[in-house]
Amino acid sequence: MPDKNIEVCILAAGLGTRMHSSRPKVMQRLAGRPLLAHLLDTLDVLEPAKIHLVIGEGSDLIQAAFAESKNVNWVMQTERLGTGHAVAQAAEYFSATSKVIILLGDAPLISVETLTALVQLDCDLGVLTVDVDDPGDYGRIIRDAQGNLTAIVEERDASVEQKVIREINTGSMVAKVSLLKQWLTSLDNKNDQKEYLLTDIVAIAAGAGCRVAAYKTPEVMEVTGINTFEQLASLEREHQGRNARNLMRQGVHIVDPSRFDLRGEVVAGKDIVIDINVILEGKVELADGVTIGANCIIKDSKIGENTVIKPNSVIDDAIVEADCSVGPFARLRPGTHLKKAVAIGNFVEVKKSTLGEGSKASHLAYLGDATIGTSVNIGAGTITCNYDGVSKHETHIEDNVFVGSNASLVAPVTIGEGSTIAAGSTITRDVECHVLAVGRGRQKIISHWQRPSAKRSEK
Repeated sequence: MPDKNIEVCILAAGLGTRMHSSRPKVMQRLAGRPLLAHLLDTLDVLEPAKIHLVIGEGSDLIQAAFAESKNVNWVMQTERLGTGHAVAQAAEYFSATSKVIILLGDAPLISVETLTALVQLDCDLGVLTVDVDDPGDYGRIIRDAQGNLTAIVEERDASVEQKVIREINTGSMVAKVSLLKQWLTSLDNKNDQKEYLLTDIVAIAAGAGCRVAAYKTPEVMEVTGINTFEQLASLEREHQGRNARNLMRQGVHIVDPSRFDLRGEVVAGKDIVIDINVILEGKVELADGVTIGANCIIKDSKIGENTVIKPNSVIDDAIVEADCSVGPFARLRPGTHLKKAVAIGNFVEVKKSTLGEGSKASHLAYLGDATIGTSVNIGAGTITCNYDGVSKHETHIEDNVFVGSNASLVAPVTIGEGSTIAAGSTITRDVECHVLAVGRGRQKIISHWQRPSAKRSEK
């Protein structure tokens, strides 16, 4: 159930200047999806009463990408005058009786568990912190002799002594709205950046005798912000390493975790082997005993027990049942359904087609908009001619049909049970059951024919 007392404000107006990109920073992709998408997925679980998204330049791209997001209030920051200024633009929409969680749109991996711990702090203002080996450009957490949080000092404003502090501000906070609005009106831009900094509310709140507390997360990765493509690449590998470790703990054998990418969700059985450079996208289900060869991409698909996906194959929105063999260099496009023990070989493309149990297309074939029965053999070079330039048409191949090599089946057409299609045939009409169909042009032999040759140039 949504928590009526919790709202969220996401600061997503950053331009990503150091990326030299025309794309808003929160639209850069991590694990195949925009940074902002990861945050919104987390908030779907948290279920706050409202999400306020502060956007700026490039707002049309962000709003178009997340047009279907629920419970979002879009807030425009027309001038970029600092994080405090950004929150102030959204503050007029906050409910006075709420707590608001403030998040950075370029720190995409914060967990529900961490957000819950932050919200549960008994305080007026809570700050999420973390210890790092190299504080770099991050704001330092300043505490008094009793360990109470008294201020956050930005790196460029910090003294030599303060710069050695390893506890840093992550940019995430939680505050009582009634007090937050007061603190925001007290901000000024008398700092090196000449900006209204949200971090300054810590000193303001502490100075006013308000309760300020911190939750220190042990997970650096989930609060890491992105400012450069180098940082994005580093976070990608950390994130993918965690994905791989989680799967390996479930019993999946990933040959090289540093060369594995999960860009979505996977449900995995046991005794699964995944070779190098495999990408799993969207929602993927892998049953027991599946083997995936090197350089494969599998998206939004289900792979059945003991199926082998050979190297360099691409599977998109397909169902592959048990004991199948796919590849190498095969492509299964959306709407493909391979039933038990189907074999799809090298350089075979299947689109919106069903192949019955035990059928096979071993090499160099295109099967589109086709319904293929059991124990059918599709010869090399066979294509279903399913498109007339305007409409798609269906091919029906019944059980136990043998299609010879280099056959063209011009849809709409039905090949009857037990029939054979002679190699090199073009089939334009339905074929009855248990017959041989030959659709070739007549072969001619021309005697005494002389092959043309190039004329020698005269010197």
